[in-house]
Amino acid sequence: MNILYDGTAESRLADILYVMEDETFGFRKSASIVGGRGRLTRLIIAGKVRCDKPLNVQNAKCYCNASDVLRHAMVRVKGRSKRKTNEKDNNKRVAS
Repeated sequence: MNILYDGTAESRLADILYVMEDETFGFRKSASIVGGRGRLTRLIIAGKVRCDKPLNVQNAKCYCNASDVLRHAMVRVKGRSKRKTNEKDNNKRVAS
């Protein structure tokens, strides 16, 4: 695969994924990018994210392919908390 230089969004994304093909993220960083530990685990089981655990011990660090993780990244928008309004409380404020 060659790096594209035409500047479109699709080519830029393809370039980023190509460059990140040889990089890895730790399990926690990968989970925060894809939207949670459960979602990352499902992606690994489905074979959509390649994961490597160099040592075959329980506490060994798990490394996930950065290109695969970025391909399945989710944007988390900080939700605006809606204020609960109490009609009785609003009436008291208006009356005073």
